[in-house]
Amino acid sequence: MGMNESEFLAAAERTLDAIESAVEACGADIEATRAGNVLTLELADGSKVVVNSQTPMRQIWVAARSGGFHYEWRDGAWRDTRDGSELFAALSRIVSAQGGVPVLLRGG
Repeated sequence: MGMNESEFLAAAERTLDAIESAVEACGADIEATRAGNVLTLELADGSKVVVNSQTPMRQIWVAARSGGFHYEWRDGAWRDTRDGSELFAALSRIVSAQGGVPVLLRGG
């Protein structure tokens, strides 16, 4: 049972806000910039991780040096459509690997 468009938009907005807050709270040297439904995380080395909502697909997409990842709302969390990993845990791994410093992002 999927979300309708307005439910998705509200959930995606909350999620992007939560990622932005988590990045600010984690204390790492990451610059978070938000433009509409696109959140860009610029790491200390100048590389970027981009998180954005894809309304037609009802998904949140993450683009990183390691690839592109798609998340759908399932079992109370945003889960990777391929391996089922949770969005915040995956983002922590992606940002840590790409930036070369351990970063833990907590959803909330």
